[in-house]
Amino acid sequence: MELRQLQYFIAVAEDCHFTRAAGRMHVTQSALSASIRALEIELGAPLFLRTTRQVELTQAGRALLPEARRALCSVESARDAVAAVQGLLRGTLSVGSLQCLHVVHLPAVLARFHELHPGVEIRMRQSGNAELVEDVRAGRLDLAFVTRQPKIADDLRTSTLASEPLVLACAPGSPFATRESVGLNELAGQSFVDFNADWGTRDEVDRALAAAGVERHVAVEVNDVHSLLDFVAFGLGVALVPQSFAVKTERAHFVGLRGDVDVPVAETVVVTAGTVGAAAGVLLDMVFEARSGRLQHVAS
Repeated sequence: MELRQLQYFIAVAEDCHFTRAAGRMHVTQSALSASIRALEIELGAPLFLRTTRQVELTQAGRALLPEARRALCSVESARDAVAAVQGLLRGTLSVGSLQCLHVVHLPAVLARFHELHPGVEIRMRQSGNAELVEDVRAGRLDLAFVTRQPKIADDLRTSTLASEPLVLACAPGSPFATRESVGLNELAGQSFVDFNADWGTRDEVDRALAAAGVERHVAVEVNDVHSLLDFVAFGLGVALVPQSFAVKTERAHFVGLRGDVDVPVAETVVVTAGTVGAAAGVLLDMVFEARSGRLQHVAS
């Protein structure tokens, strides 16, 4: 099995088309098809269902795809490790993040990383928790910043960036605004503003309210912090948000939580594969330095 075969296989799997994949890999379609056939013969199973209209992965192909991505990722990590020993970082660093990441100023950290290591191409994208974690597991991302999930695959590693309690955000005219604290059970019947499913702290809030026996109605769904707080401030619903969100607006009011169950906590983690590449390791060091205050100038 050759690395080139795995690269061709992944290209066809992603494009679902032999001609487009050949163009992307800068080879003739006949050469790419021959390589795929040779791989299928070696593995003893067809990897694609080929019709005149489409190309689909077989069950064997679906099983191979994440392993092929991990194999290529390991090769790149090996090359990066040798380059790092020589004092040079190179290659590609693929980063994923929630749009509502608030515990570190990621654009500033990435800018600093690029300044120090211009030989590394940075690729960055935002998505929901589950998709980002799956992309790390499949080797499409080197690391991802997400909120902690109840179950993360055993072959992944998580490192906690921050942990903070959730608080109630409400409009200044809300009856809750004059309170020192609010119980979760008191939120029954309230309209909520929250992130889209699998976005930000939405999953944690869903779990916390369900544990408190509160069946809630989400009237407004958003995918960014500032919109959420604006809708809350104008009285279109209440929200449960990390305590640090209070610094993002002066229009909404924030009240602490209490109750028979533990106050829910928002925990932000960084997820990586079992083996971390050289570039990803350097970025992680910079992120934790920024969190500890040793790189405060990065976020200024």
